[in-house]
Order: sequence, then C-alpha cells, then structure tokens
Amino acid sequence: MLLSLVLHMYSMRCVLPAAVLLGTAPTYVLAWGTWRLLSAFLPSRFYQAVDDRLYRTYQSMVLFFFENYTGVQILLYGDLPENKENIIYLANHQSTVDWIIADILAIRQNALGHVRYVLKDRLKWLPLYGYYISQHGGIYVKRSTKFNEKKMKKKLQRYVDARTPMYLVIFPEGTRYNPELKKVLSASQTYAAQEGLAVLKHVLTPRIKATHVAFESMKNYLDAIYDVTVAFEGTVDDKGQRKEAPSMAKFLCKECPKIHIHIDRIDKKDVPEEQVYMRRWLHERFEIKDKLLIEFYDSPDPERRNKFPGKSVNSKLSLKKTLPSLLILSGLTAGMLMTEAGRKLYVKTWVYGTLIGCLWVSIKA
Repeated sequence: MLLSLVLHMYSMRCVLPAAVLLGTAPTYVLAWGTWRLLSAFLPSRFYQAVDDRLYRTYQSMVLFFFENYTGVQILLYGDLPENKENIIYLANHQSTVDWIIADILAIRQNALGHVRYVLKDRLKWLPLYGYYISQHGGIYVKRSTKFNEKKMKKKLQRYVDARTPMYLVIFPEGTRYNPELKKVLSASQTYAAQEGLAVLKHVLTPRIKATHVAFESMKNYLDAIYDVTVAFEGTVDDKGQRKEAPSMAKFLCKECPKIHIHIDRIDKKDVPEEQVYMRRWLHERFEIKDKLLIEFYDSPDPERRNKFPGKSVNSKLSLKKTLPSLLILSGLTAGMLMTEAGRKLYVKTWVYGTLIGCLWVSIKA
C-alpha cells in the first residue's frame, strides 16, 4: 500500500508543472491579444519588441520548471557567446524536450524572447499555442514535395526587413531519433548510402531544404550558425545500449540528471551558399555530431563515456531569471479564476481562442 502511494506520488511530479504551464496559457494569450490590438496602428517594430518581452516572460516560467524544479544539471561544451546574436540554430532531434534546450541556451545570452522555430506543419493545430507560435515568428513546414519554399522565404524576409532579432531553431533531421524505431533508422541509413553520404549511427540523415531557405533568406542579416549537439544522460539500458530520450513528462518527473550540450559557433562566411554544396556541408556537420555521440555512448573507455570531449562548464540558472515570471503569470491566472466574470473569460479564451486560431492557421500558416 505504502509502495503504491510512493509510486503514485512519483508519477504525479509532472502534474503541477503541466497544470501551471497549460493553465496560464489563456492568461498569456489574453495579454498578448490585448497588446496586438493596441499596437495595430503602431510601427511593427513596437509590436515585435513587446511581443518578444511577453514571450520571454512565458518561456522564463517554462524554464523554472525544466531547470529549477527538476534540478537538472546543464553541462556546456564549446563556444557559446555571452552576447545575443542573429543566428540559425541547428541541432540533433531526439525528444520533445529539444525545443527547451534552445531556450536553455538563449536565456544565457539574453536572447530568450527572440527564439523562433521551424516546426512540423501538424503542430499548428495545438490549442492556443499553434496560432501564437506562428504570430511570434514560428514557421510551419511540410515535408518533401509539399515543402513551400516561397512561403518560408516571404515570412523570413519580412522579419529581416523589419530588423527583427532572430534566434531561428531548426531540427534538420525532420523527425525525432529513436533507437527503438529500427525501420526509421534503417531507412535513413539506406538513403544516405544511396546518395553517397556517410551512414550515421546516433543521428538521422539531415534534410537540407529548411536550412538552405533560412540561410539564403537571412545570410546578410545573420551573425553565425550554432551547431548544437545534445545528449541526455541516463539514456542507456543495462546492456549499454542507447534507449529513447526522455519525453517532457519523464523529464518533469526528474528522470534526467544531466544534459550535455556541445556548441560550435560557425561564422556565416564558412557556410556554402549553393544548395548542393550546403547539403554536403550539413551532412558533414552531422557526421561531427555522430562522432561526438559515439564517444558519449559507445567509447570503449568508461572514463570517456557520458561526456563530450573537452572542458565542460556546469551552468546553473538563477531563480531571479525564472521565478518572477512564474509568480506574475500564475498570480494573474489565479486572480482571473477568483471571479465569475474572470472564469467565463478564461473558458471563452480556451474555446474561442482555439477555434479562431485553428481557422487562422488553416488559411494563413
């Protein structure tokens, strides 16, 4: 009986964060929507500046749970500049937590509000979030022949022309790496072999389209490319084989003790512009990732496993950067829910916000 209670409480550790993150969404959308209306006749840069500040507030609260609450240790390798830059962020993709990793780096550069994502098209249907992410600068893309280059170029060019700060996150693999999905891994490796590319073990063969369009559209505005390689410690089974990376729920249940993040800052002049050459360059970058992950998971020397080569820095996020956002958003939400009118507005925001958002993204996004 006691054991069952303990196990139940353990599994419930992710409920509080999930309840707060989802529960404050209508409050956030209402605040953003109000500013959107008020700024309708102002220059777009004013709207964007405040939107970035609002986004930073919400994402700081997200990081309170994913860093401070979980107590995860963040180990940084390589060269992460102290100051924010206009960048394209290229990373391996293995978990629903991966988008949080971009936040983890961005907040350490005071760039959290400028993070924008290239996302799978189906994510635009997320209630409230799907619509807002598009409004904040997120770009939804379809795969293969359905990929709309013109739409992506047009949106990026609009942000470049407005001199909008850009921390554009792309996962070139297009889908999450899961060592348990043998068919996906086999298909990826077979494709690489057929194309005369190196076969990769711990990452999937990267796709070039989104990266090429982003670089082509932003090359005169960019400062650099960040090549980011991520490994979650504790993702090896009893036989020493890599297993699936933690989901958001497992992560919030504190099942990941450490995240290892390796950053290579690449000057834009070192990136080939033509797609055929950029494709080779991108694959070579993923070969480097693969070697780092082979060292992390498969090194014959036990002393070299569970870390990347080189010196690491244990980077701890101060509560001063996250707790105020939690208190503000949760306090505003609690205040709204304390009155009957507030509760009605809250429910209507969930319902009508979702319906209007889905209608908008079905037409525009």
